[in-house]
Parts: sequence; C-alpha cells; structure tokens
Amino acid sequence: MIRDAMSAAAFHGVFPYVVSPVDDSGEVKADVLARLCDDLINAGVQGLTPLGSTGEFAYLTPAQQRRVVEVVIEAAHGRVPVVAGVASTTTANAVAQAREFENLGCSGILAILEAYFPVSDEGVFAYFKAVAGSVSLPVVLYTNPNFQRSDLSLTVIDRLSHVPNIRYIKDASFNTGRLLSIINRVQGRMEVFAASSHIPACVMMIGGVGWMAGPACVAPRQSVELYELCRRGDWPTAMERQRRLWNLNEVFAKYNLAACIKGGLELQGYAVGAPLPPQARLPPEGMEEVGRALIAIGALHAPDRLS
Repeated sequence: MIRDAMSAAAFHGVFPYVVSPVDDSGEVKADVLARLCDDLINAGVQGLTPLGSTGEFAYLTPAQQRRVVEVVIEAAHGRVPVVAGVASTTTANAVAQAREFENLGCSGILAILEAYFPVSDEGVFAYFKAVAGSVSLPVVLYTNPNFQRSDLSLTVIDRLSHVPNIRYIKDASFNTGRLLSIINRVQGRMEVFAASSHIPACVMMIGGVGWMAGPACVAPRQSVELYELCRRGDWPTAMERQRRLWNLNEVFAKYNLAACIKGGLELQGYAVGAPLPPQARLPPEGMEEVGRALIAIGALHAPDRLS
C-alpha cells in the first residue's frame, strides 16, 4: 500500500544520489547507509536514489546492488520515494534488475544504458522501452553524454515520452539549453530533473521539477532550501543561495565525484569509506578543499571535523 501510493505520486524536488558504503570484505555497511538515509529524509529531501552515478553502480556486484537498494528502501520506510538505478549493457539484464527492484519495493526506476560498442538510436529506444515495459513503476531516463558511449538523442527522447510510464528524464550534460529543447519537445509528457553539472535554479526557472545529484548527500538542507525558494518563485534569493552552492560544484569538478561525496560525508561523521577500487581516495588537499567548501555553505562545522 505504501509503495503503491509512492509510485503513483509525482516525483519532484531534491533526490540525492546516495553513496554505496562497502567495507573491506565487500559487505554493504547497512548501518551507515541507513543512518545517512534517515538524516537525509529528516533534512527534507523529497526522494532518494540509490545506484546513481555517485552510488558507484558500475563498481558493485549484483548482490551488493541488491543490498544497497534493500537498505535504502527499508530506511526510507515509505516516507519518501526511492528511485533505484538500473544499468546494464544488455537489455535482458536491465529488465531483470528492474523487475527485481520493483519486487523489493522501490517507487521508481532510474534507467541507465551502459554501452561498450556504440548503439543506434533504434537500439537505445528499444532498451529503454523494454525496461519501462517490464515494470509498473514510473521510469526516469538517465543520460550523461560526458561518460556514456551512446546518448539519448532528442528524437529518441521524444519517442520515449509517449511510453506511458516513462515520465521523467535526468539529463547530466553541461548543456542547459538542451534541457529547454527537451521540455519544448515533450510538451509535458515527461518532466525534467537537472544534475549538479547544471545550475539547478536556472533549470527550475525554465520548467524543471528538481534535481538528482550526488552533492545533495553532503548539502541536503541547503539543497532543499534552494528548491523551496525556486518553487515559491523567489528568484533573487534563490540565485543568491545558488551562487553559494555553486562553489561546492566547482571543487567537486576538480576530483572524482564519488571520492568528493564520500570524503565530504566522512568529514561530516559518516564512515562511508573510500571509493571502490580502482578509483582513488580523495587526496589530502582535496579533503581540505571539500571541507572548506562545506564550511562555507554551513554544511560542516570547522572545529568538529576539519583541522
């Protein structure tokens, strides 16, 4: 009953890409992850997204992926929707993942196409249509042309917007104009979420419904405050807050994003550990920069964690 209500509700607001804390033996640190999820919800986030890019989905085993999703769903306990990431190079495996996560009780699917060889527009369309067709949940398309071998073209996005349960797209390009093109093209059939690589307040101004991003893990209250200012249309105050938050993005752009988010969470007292190998841990100078950026926006108290 709780899951049905959540999956039927419209997604909007701040959805942190939750990190995946894994210990040296390969076990998911369920207590750490559950505490983080609880704190994010108490900070006011409107949803949680495990197995997004900051969740290091590409570095986890299927068992670890399942456990991460289980823990996040249990921790959320129906308070906010949980939109679980599904990513694969094969359609069959993506469909199996989506069905498994729906059975676990998630509220939506974030669909990601991994590709080693290039995939044609027709292949991209068929992949996402198959994932959507395998579940009864709302589906969020994910596109990140900076890292993906095969992108979602505007034509394919338009076609997919006619699939009934494909209701959202999260675009992680650096091209905010592309988001406006998507909004114009789909004519309300699909809503747009921004990424941290965009300027979220600007995306809200042109018609976005929120953002799914790793930085919201370390700055949830500040992110939610910005979102609420945008919803109220208080653009002068929203842009003042956005300028402050943008400094955090500038620091993150210098290093591996998962390392930055995990490093920032460690500074905040969450024992999430390092990024999964072969990714490197954030270097000492990076920890200092992240710490200073968090202090500047009020997300970290200097005497507590940073010396």
